[in-house]
Amino acid sequence: MKFEYRATDEKGRHQEGAVQASSEEAALSVLDRHDLYVTWLHETKEEPLYAKRITLFDRVSEKDIMLFSRQLAIMFKSGVSLIDSLTTIGSQLKSKAFKGRIFQISQDVEAGTTFSDALSKHPKAFSSFYINMVKRGEALGKLSDVLEYLADHLEREHNLKSKIKGAMTYPIFVLVVAFAVITLLSITVLPNLTKILEESGKELPLITKVVIAASNFYRQWWWLVALGIVGAVAGIARLSKTPNGRKVVHRAMLKIPVFGGFLRMMYVSRFGENLSTLITGGVPIVEAMGITGNIVGNDTYAAIIKKAQDSVVQGNKVADIFERHPKEFPSIFTQMIRVGEKSGTLDETLSEIVRFYRGEMDRNVDSFLGLIEPLLIVVLGGLVGGIMAALMLPLYQSLGSGI
Repeated sequence: MKFEYRATDEKGRHQEGAVQASSEEAALSVLDRHDLYVTWLHETKEEPLYAKRITLFDRVSEKDIMLFSRQLAIMFKSGVSLIDSLTTIGSQLKSKAFKGRIFQISQDVEAGTTFSDALSKHPKAFSSFYINMVKRGEALGKLSDVLEYLADHLEREHNLKSKIKGAMTYPIFVLVVAFAVITLLSITVLPNLTKILEESGKELPLITKVVIAASNFYRQWWWLVALGIVGAVAGIARLSKTPNGRKVVHRAMLKIPVFGGFLRMMYVSRFGENLSTLITGGVPIVEAMGITGNIVGNDTYAAIIKKAQDSVVQGNKVADIFERHPKEFPSIFTQMIRVGEKSGTLDETLSEIVRFYRGEMDRNVDSFLGLIEPLLIVVLGGLVGGIMAALMLPLYQSLGSGI
């Protein structure tokens, strides 16, 4: 049997966890031997397989971290102690995975660990950028300000990703609808029309023959088409989980027409903002570049930033490496970095250019969505209309010839 418990130790520190025992009395005995005073004990029944949560849904999302940072900043600024703030926020979280992490962080802080060190034990939830910013906030006595900045920063990142996803989702949705419409036509309408045309004995136009052949193939081998699509998606997903495969996928993503440009803007903006923030916070530029490279989100950019970091260690300028990669780092970005390095105001220069790029990306995404929506509707209508026209053409010819 499994029992969950909450208890305090000899020093009054709160603990919680689970223990295996044959009965409630046996569980209390085990905890007592560990010098724990039990305040709550509850038997947890083993869930059936179908009721168990899939770990995929237990991931900590960026939105969770953003809300956590915002709530913690507000409570900390209001005079609530860090431990009480963590306990209160943790108790209100719906995500079991995140709740467990926050309670563990709270226990570590209560045991004397610094907040940044407690966060560093959970690298899958809190990035190195987040941890370093908290560490600087602790050193300067401005933790609430740093947490507020992190919440704003994560919110900007969330909005940025949402814009990119929105721009990519609509075309995919239209393609799915087109696929569904063609499937419906192939199953219901086309077989009847094809039968009529074949029974007429007339020579069919080439375009009609092509449509009929494609319809027959699809109707017979639809499962193969579906299997091919699923296999391709699964293959790309599996490939992206290997180091070399991820490099290939990340490089290919940057070459997708239109979307590749949006992604490049996003990565450049992310790199610039993170580097500017870390430098402003007092992090040495070499260390700051290492952190930003790890969290930029694309292996192609990470490799270039690593080269730039090594170049700076050797006494060169950041802009020297970026100039060799004009596709990933536009010339205007590199020129501004060079100006910032010469004037000693790299952090301020980066902030200005990031502001420019974010505005450009917002305008480009909005313009793209304004154009793509009517364009895809026309393409979809043209596709369906073309299929129907190819099948109706012989019928009209027959009617015109007096049949």
